Amino acid sequence: MSDLVRDARTWSPGAQEAVRLLAVSALAEGWDRAEVASLFKVSARAVDNWWAKWQAGGRDALLSRPRGRRTGEHQVLSETEQAAVRQAVLDHIPCGLRLSGQLWTRGLTGELIFKLYRVRFTEPGVGKYLKRWELTFQRPDKRAVEQDPEAVRIWREETWPAIRAKAKADNGEVLFADQAGVRSDQVTGRTWGAKGATPVIRRTGNRFSVNAMSAISTKGRMHFMVLTESFDAKIMCRFLDRLVGHFDRKVHLIVDRHSAHRSKTVRTWLADHKDQIELHFLPSYSPELNPDELVNADLKRGLPHTHRARNQTELAAETRRVLPPSTTPTSHRARILRRSARPLRPRRVNPMSF
Repeated sequence: MSDLVRDARTWSPGAQEAVRLLAVSALAEGWDRAEVASLFKVSARAVDNWWAKWQAGGRDALLSRPRGRRTGEHQVLSETEQAAVRQAVLDHIPCGLRLSGQLWTRGLTGELIFKLYRVRFTEPGVGKYLKRWELTFQRPDKRAVEQDPEAVRIWREETWPAIRAKAKADNGEVLFADQAGVRSDQVTGRTWGAKGATPVIRRTGNRFSVNAMSAISTKGRMHFMVLTESFDAKIMCRFLDRLVGHFDRKVHLIVDRHSAHRSKTVRTWLADHKDQIELHFLPSYSPELNPDELVNADLKRGLPHTHRARNQTELAAETRRVLPPSTTPTSHRARILRRSARPLRPRRVNPMSF
């Protein structure tokens, strides 16, 4: 008991609880309260209080309780006011509520609180409320102002389920496709360098680019084609021809509303291959609905870390090399990106058919 010979108020909650239980146990065995108080170095009044609590509530009455204020107790804003501010932050941008800017900060959230309830908070104080509301500081996704929310809703609730049902009835395969351009002067990412001295990366001053067309299925199977020509309707037909050559069943391909996808040339090609492939279109300005955008993002993020292409041919080769590793499984990628990529090459033609 030597480590307990101190002011009992300085003991840890666990030590106080243990002493209370031991003291009551000693009293129940017939010890005198003065003896118990002397043994545990507490006042006789404390021993009396513990005994009274034990008689009234049993062992649970002697257990330690959390100290300090309870969550939500003595807060300046009521629960209703907090819920209103939280919902305003989630549903609106600052300029929509006649504040400056488009991104919420602690300062702007504090301005909103002052505007609504005439209560002024410091930024750390606002931060505590934001944490209590389970809000975190994040990089937002971008949405085009031209996007039609109703069209997106119809796609999610009606069009997409209908495509899946049709593909299932046809015993077909559903894929999402998109194209991306890769430029020689694109620089992304960071590297280590001396403080105050910006690192320099030596690359060719010539500007050239290649295009990558890829398609990824809902089962994670990805196909891609890298080309040095500009993307147009003829390239789209070439991609479709190679794509259907890798499947022995009908393909349902989902693409955006690029002019090449809706061109007369592509429509004519599709009419001649309607038993092999069918095209479906996403709502306008809705890249977030296309999981193949993740492939493009990985490509553009990963390629500048590895390539030093000096001409278009080298850039195309480096793009082909980077594409498969960019779809290896990781914890943060979508489920449909869990299989390796396969380059799309021209179909082999049986020489006997000529």
